[in-house]
Amino acid sequence: MMKKQLKTDIGLIGLAVMGENLALNMADKGWNVSVYNRTVPGVEEGVVERFISGRAKDKSIEGYTDIAEFTDSVSMPRKIMMMVRAGSAVDELMEQLFPHLSPGDILIDGGNSNYEDTNRRVALAESKGFRFIGAGVSGGEEGALNGASIMPGGSATAWNEVKPVLQSIAARAADGTPCCDWIGPAGSGHFVKMIHNGIEYGDMQLISEAYWVMKNLLQLDNEEMASVFTHWNEGKLRSYLIEITANILRHKDKTGDYLIDKILDTAGQKGTGKWSVINAMELGMPLGLIATAVFERSLSSQKSLRETASKQFVSQRSEAVYNKTELVEDIYSALYASKLVSYAQGFAVLQKASETFGWNLDLASIARMWRGGCIIRSIFLNDIAAAFEASGKTNHLLLAPYFKQEIQQMLSGWKHLVVHAMNEELPVPAFSSALNYFYSLVSQALPANMIQAQRDYFGAHTFERVDELRGQFFHENWTGHGGDTKSGTYNV
Repeated sequence: MMKKQLKTDIGLIGLAVMGENLALNMADKGWNVSVYNRTVPGVEEGVVERFISGRAKDKSIEGYTDIAEFTDSVSMPRKIMMMVRAGSAVDELMEQLFPHLSPGDILIDGGNSNYEDTNRRVALAESKGFRFIGAGVSGGEEGALNGASIMPGGSATAWNEVKPVLQSIAARAADGTPCCDWIGPAGSGHFVKMIHNGIEYGDMQLISEAYWVMKNLLQLDNEEMASVFTHWNEGKLRSYLIEITANILRHKDKTGDYLIDKILDTAGQKGTGKWSVINAMELGMPLGLIATAVFERSLSSQKSLRETASKQFVSQRSEAVYNKTELVEDIYSALYASKLVSYAQGFAVLQKASETFGWNLDLASIARMWRGGCIIRSIFLNDIAAAFEASGKTNHLLLAPYFKQEIQQMLSGWKHLVVHAMNEELPVPAFSSALNYFYSLVSQALPANMIQAQRDYFGAHTFERVDELRGQFFHENWTGHGGDTKSGTYNV
């Protein structure tokens, strides 16, 4: 394709939904952009041409179908953003780019890559004299075009060079701050994006349970439920997901029927929620609410099994008439308090990862980055940032003075809602998971002493004693037939 003499400011590879809209966003912010899309014969032919002659027409965007011409068109040190499917496609693309790069050039992976892959790619690029950034991008199609939340990490020396571009295309919080700042080294940016997506899974499950209780226990129609969510979006629950839930409930298809009632109850997932849970487990951190949300999506996909089971175990609903106003308030309490638990669990995992990997994450900065553009943007992220910045920083979000007070106010309604749902045999797994986590968190004593006794009984795994100093481990010959040999102490 024809190219201009002047070099462009940045290159972008991958013209699917996110890449196409990010390129348009960059151009609208005054940057000159080169775009390239890998061509698979018979599958993706003409992608660049269609984009350049279509949405990119008359914009400062140049299209290329030859990777050498594409890289040559970008000013040095080159900044090239890759918006391709996570996994092997990123590695393959990097290998294609390496021969055409110069020392100091910067590659930016804006996909949902696993942070461990990004760790490896940062090291590989730097070993060849290049720089690499793994940037989590949240906001979907709308965010890519109008302003996303962007979470970059990797080669620290690259930040000042990519900062003007990335912050220009990021969303702006209400105070005008760009929702993009440096996260830290290695794969930290993609790790933060992974936890963001995990919290997103939790939020979506919680909102769906709130909808389900209103629909099944109160028999509210879609317009009534939409009004409830719209009202909630004017207060402490104000967030993108609450806003779109109201819109979804009101939306009608071409026949004039409410579309939500025609959508099959099987939810998909791409993997970042699962990764969040796996990595939390590897760090030894509880992420139960998000794990529940992931497992509920898996269970939802087993539609035929659920249909069979529902005929063998018929739910028994009471004839109780619930006070509509009071139960809606209880649902509000359960939703708000459970959302706080979800964020608290997510930020606790981030803190543990920061300590384990030496990333020195700024949790307040991360909370501020999520205030605009991203899927989980919520009004209380300002309060989360404030909690992490307060003198005498909290060691757990729910123990910060503001959130402690909020939970205390919501606890009664939260409990009532879970009890009502269980009594009516209506599943609210995320609400109940969050409540059980809270009760475990605030319990000075838990039944784990029995677990440890069992472990020592069958495996000589030892235990600590309440009447001895912490860090001393003991083994009991429970049966009188065992020996004194004991296993080493360790935690996974």
